[in-house]
Amino acid sequence: MGRQRLPVIVGFGGVNAAGRSSGHHAYTRMTWSAQPAGQRARTLAALTTMMGLEPGKSHEQHILDHTLIRRIEARHFDVDAVDWNQRLPTQSDDQPIHFDLERRHLPDVIPPHWVVTDNSVTHVNVQISGQQELLLPTKREFEVKSAGQLPTGFEPGKLYPSRNHPRGLQMTVYAASDALGSLGLDWEEVTRAVALDQISVYAGSAMGQLDAAGAGGMLKSRYNGQRVTSKYCPLSFAEMPADFINAYVLGSMGSTGASLGACASFAYNLRHGIDDIRSGRARVAFIGASEAPITPEIMEGYSAMGALATAKGLRQLDGLNDQQEPDFRRACRPFAPNCGFTIAESSQMVVLFDDELAMELGATIFGAAADVFVNADGHKKSISGPGVGNYITMARATAAVRAIVGDEALRRGGLVQAHGTGTPQNRVTESEILSRTAQAFGIEAWPVVAAKCYLGHSIGAAAGDQLITTLGLWQHGILPGIATTDSIADDVHQDNLAFSHSHREVDLEQQYYAIINAKGFGGNNASAALMSPLATKRMLKARYSSQQWQQWQRANEAVCARQQAYDDGMIAGTIAPVYKFDHGVLHDSDIAMDAQLLTIGGREVPLDRESPYGDMKFD
Repeated sequence: MGRQRLPVIVGFGGVNAAGRSSGHHAYTRMTWSAQPAGQRARTLAALTTMMGLEPGKSHEQHILDHTLIRRIEARHFDVDAVDWNQRLPTQSDDQPIHFDLERRHLPDVIPPHWVVTDNSVTHVNVQISGQQELLLPTKREFEVKSAGQLPTGFEPGKLYPSRNHPRGLQMTVYAASDALGSLGLDWEEVTRAVALDQISVYAGSAMGQLDAAGAGGMLKSRYNGQRVTSKYCPLSFAEMPADFINAYVLGSMGSTGASLGACASFAYNLRHGIDDIRSGRARVAFIGASEAPITPEIMEGYSAMGALATAKGLRQLDGLNDQQEPDFRRACRPFAPNCGFTIAESSQMVVLFDDELAMELGATIFGAAADVFVNADGHKKSISGPGVGNYITMARATAAVRAIVGDEALRRGGLVQAHGTGTPQNRVTESEILSRTAQAFGIEAWPVVAAKCYLGHSIGAAAGDQLITTLGLWQHGILPGIATTDSIADDVHQDNLAFSHSHREVDLEQQYYAIINAKGFGGNNASAALMSPLATKRMLKARYSSQQWQQWQRANEAVCARQQAYDDGMIAGTIAPVYKFDHGVLHDSDIAMDAQLLTIGGREVPLDRESPYGDMKFD
């Protein structure tokens, strides 16, 4: 097989419980205690702006307390008094129930055991005999009280005309804009350098938009006596993040969609982008996922499965009585004594160029996405339980890295970003998979990172959180520790693995790769092989002449300056998200077409192609 194009990571953006992804600010918040004062000050300034705090004043403790995993805030819902409807069956044979009612509130179909009499033009009296099922609006305490929430005070929908968009789509607009700004390149310059149909966008949400502005509102409005709006249904589709990026951020007409694999969805979409670039179908790929699952209804579903860490479970772990509040900051404890995962919201985007385009435009090289391997579990007993498919994906991803860097570099120059959910079942099964993979490939002490202990589990966007964490550690040389615990559970497999509760410094001159592992309900497994900036640049130097490399370096100086200016502007609060509503819309009159060429708005799409299946004549 001939040399394929290399998918180079040239930009990334997003937002999660640690803050803004670009500029490595979210990563800095995660590794706070290990960061130098200058980097902490810059990230504090970034979070001060995000959280709407008064600039020029010290807000460090407030910012630290209102980022990462914490007690669920009232902007989502009141965990001590969640709205719900209590079933209220009544029996009133001897003494019928009487009440007055406005005529307009009468049901369209009067129940057969109701007697309705007029009181006035506007009111009636209702008499009910026999059995009647009523629903009584009331409150209850929610068992789960912690989540990985966006920084307090940050509301993405207030930064652009969001028009009642679901929260996941608001986050998508912010994340895609952030990724675009992180490029340090003018998007028009990028689009001029590639063909119209050579920009791919793959982004979605594993669960769709289930809050009150999306499918959640659509499903419960009539049940709660409210009206269903025309926006609920279309905005709730799971691929809508990609649609929003195409329609309102990039204006792209290339390949698009969302591949769903539960908690591995981001990695599934990354695989599509890699395949497009390696095959030549695209030269640019926007990859992402956006998930906003902090709603009572979604969390109720996961809680019913016993999957989420409850306040009661955390008390039992820490030996607290019923009156003591557990430390919700430590709700997620991967590979430690734990009681469930912690749900989170996040939107993450990464931009890939093929290596030739990255060299031509002087793009900054954050790394490369070499490959993603996806395998199912086969026959299963429980649809939500882990299975053996992850052995295949981990082995194939590790072998892919070995094929690029060789055995020696594989053994000493990489790490694993574990799925690391914080559940008792995951800590056993995933640790065994990682341990046996390390043993098989002769890796003596594979560093294991578990970002969810800081961020929580953002379902479809989780692998995106892992990816931006990896890019941060390749920039700053600090492996985040599993800081929410000081011990590894006795049933965790530790052979050939290196766990740590504290941050660890690594030599960036010896960092070549990372494996991102993602596992999803239903038997969805994905493991991504990422190459570090060091390894990627070595690969590019082997492909291009010294003169071409020097040209890239000169061009990259201007790109880096624009990236710095973008970060400065975001910290200053002078840059708004890109949102181009009703902008540059094309119509039938903008199309010209013949058998060899399609022209759209002055840009060409060639139609003269050769058959990939050989020269066969049917004439």
